[in-house]
Amino acid sequence: MQTFTNLLNQISVIALKLGDIEFSKSHIDNQWLGNTPVDESNILEEERRLNIKFPDDYREFLLISNGFSAPNDIEPTFVSIEEVDYLKNLDNDLIEIWTKDGIPEIGEELSKSIVVGGIKEEQYFLIIPPDSKNLKWRYWKFASWIPGEEEYTSLNNYFEEVLDFLNQQLATDS
Repeated sequence: MQTFTNLLNQISVIALKLGDIEFSKSHIDNQWLGNTPVDESNILEEERRLNIKFPDDYREFLLISNGFSAPNDIEPTFVSIEEVDYLKNLDNDLIEIWTKDGIPEIGEELSKSIVVGGIKEEQYFLIIPPDSKNLKWRYWKFASWIPGEEEYTSLNNYFEEVLDFLNQQLATDS
């Protein structure tokens, strides 16, 4: 398993090389899709605001980069910690649609989920707190076009899959 820093660096370099989407001058110059990291006090402040303790891997991610630009048009942009919020506060209609017209169990999970990526995009990245049925944090990429959720075992697992996909694209483009 690679470290977050190594994974994010590799994703940045390959995504910029592929150039599937337009990146900022800063991203190109720095060869980095991340942002300035937060410190522990920022994390604690946002945990208080949301009345939650973030999973260790998400905290580690924030200490490396406070958000991360999408490497292509099918992955979500990870937002800065100040933008993180419960899905019910950002897109309650989505929860209602899945609860009433879709699969109620998915709607129930969405109602507890926290959006860490994809705000105002076609796909979200959600973290779902533990409960009596699921004792560990869960990690979902969620979009209607998928359809529904793609579950990951950890945040690291998600970024490893992103890197694998980008490497496959790079091999195909070569």
